[in-house]
Amino acid sequence: MGKKKIVPLGPYHPLLEEPEFFKLYCDGEIVKDIVWETGYNHRGIEKICQTKTFEQVFYVVERICGICSTSHPFAYANAVESIPGVEIPLRAKYIRSIVGELERIHSHLLWVGLAGHFLGYNTVFMWAWKYREPILDMFEIITGNRNSYAMFTIGGVRRDISDEKANQLKKVLEDFLPKLDLLVGAVMDDPVLHARLKNVGTLTAEDIHDFGAVGPTARASGVDIDIRRDDPYAAYDLVDWNVIIAQAGDVFAKAEVRLLEMYESAKIIQQCIEALKKDNNDEIKVKVKDIPPGTGIGRAEAPRGEVFHYVKSDGGNSPVRHKIRAPSYTCIPTFRRSCVGGTISDAAICTAAVDPCYCCTERMAQVYDHSTGKKIMNAAELIKLSQAKTRELRKKVKL
Repeated sequence: MGKKKIVPLGPYHPLLEEPEFFKLYCDGEIVKDIVWETGYNHRGIEKICQTKTFEQVFYVVERICGICSTSHPFAYANAVESIPGVEIPLRAKYIRSIVGELERIHSHLLWVGLAGHFLGYNTVFMWAWKYREPILDMFEIITGNRNSYAMFTIGGVRRDISDEKANQLKKVLEDFLPKLDLLVGAVMDDPVLHARLKNVGTLTAEDIHDFGAVGPTARASGVDIDIRRDDPYAAYDLVDWNVIIAQAGDVFAKAEVRLLEMYESAKIIQQCIEALKKDNNDEIKVKVKDIPPGTGIGRAEAPRGEVFHYVKSDGGNSPVRHKIRAPSYTCIPTFRRSCVGGTISDAAICTAAVDPCYCCTERMAQVYDHSTGKKIMNAAELIKLSQAKTRELRKKVKL
């Protein structure tokens, strides 16, 4: 065996949506080992949340990830509401589920489009992103935003969905499903994609358990888990839907799971729309006066998998501790199994197959000098440094 060479992947690379850095240790074209270096996206989210009121935290956590900007508020709401034992109105449950499933559709379409782009199949990229646009338009109609929807509040939701808007959404879904059929057919029946994605980046069920991977990454390897069913919240136990499972565990199976999950999301939304029309009670939230001392745990099934939020209250108006675990935190490390033994050309699509979000994953409390171990600054000091830099830049551009 010859001397191993190092092939860098990132932090700036055409196939990476966010800055991350992988060192591929290769023997010829074969990847023998990988080292992941992180630290490009630290924002001190958990620390910031502890300086905000319980209500203000919603606006912070929905900005953890631009693609999954309702998944974190979902888990956070479940955590905070569990402390006083709040039961949200039935109408709010249906509305929360509609927003959550619209997000799943747009996220999966984004992933499928990027996957096509990574493989040089730009027709899939253009189709998927074109079909995603009406979904984002519906977000704007029912929430006021195409992203960062500001829809959730403690005890329910901020805005109702009228019958008129519900009918618009129903029409968008009816128009979308034939297009989804076309997209699924283009991916599932294409011999080039079969050759390119099957038996590539395979993860076994044992691998999934070893790394604690979640979401489509786990379900593509035959692991039957989904928080919406296993720990029901919102309206997921009030409507009929199926958990999509594949067995192969390769990149093609991950694409299959995401494509078929969009049908289930549409089914859930359609049932929630009908339930809203039958619900004569227009209450969309209950008043929560304060959050008593205690701890709460909230989970939600994001498009990438389980989001976990831990919130501790001392009876004040802000969390004294807020811990967040995004699904990418457990899914990204699976590259140690999916990439090792494969070729350099497969490494990028294998790492992208888990739909990684590095902004979701990275957290920071202290900055240390790696060589000496000496503390340089903490999260609060880093925020002040960032704010000072912003003020400096504003003066330069005269904002």
